[in-house]
Amino acid sequence: MPNEQASSPLVLVVEDDDHIAQVLRFMLERQSYRVTHLADGRAASAHIAAAADMPALILMDVMLPYLDGFELVALVRARPDWHAVPILMLTAKNTERDTVRALDAGANDFVSKPFEPNALLARVRRLIQTQGA
Repeated sequence: MPNEQASSPLVLVVEDDDHIAQVLRFMLERQSYRVTHLADGRAASAHIAAAADMPALILMDVMLPYLDGFELVALVRARPDWHAVPILMLTAKNTERDTVRALDAGANDFVSKPFEPNALLARVRRLIQTQGA
């Protein structure tokens, strides 16, 4: 049903690791989310600047080729119509400093890799519900 597909929340996934990107896509699509995947910071930057379809959530890695996740958060927050889009950052770096930097940059939440799939999905649901409220 086209209308049902269009009403499913869109999650923008920015992840350079193909395996993790496939796992995220599988998890999200099983929960009826639509997924757009971008594999590096340059592609994500271009998408953020030009996309007409605002995502319900952005799920992004911190360490990306070309532009890192912190730079991408700044681009999202600078776009007036995307300013309130929730951002959930994923990273293999799990120091307190990195968590604080992600949250200070404008991320809504921060999850360390490896992540627990059900806990990650719970965070995704919470952020999307909070944004929709």
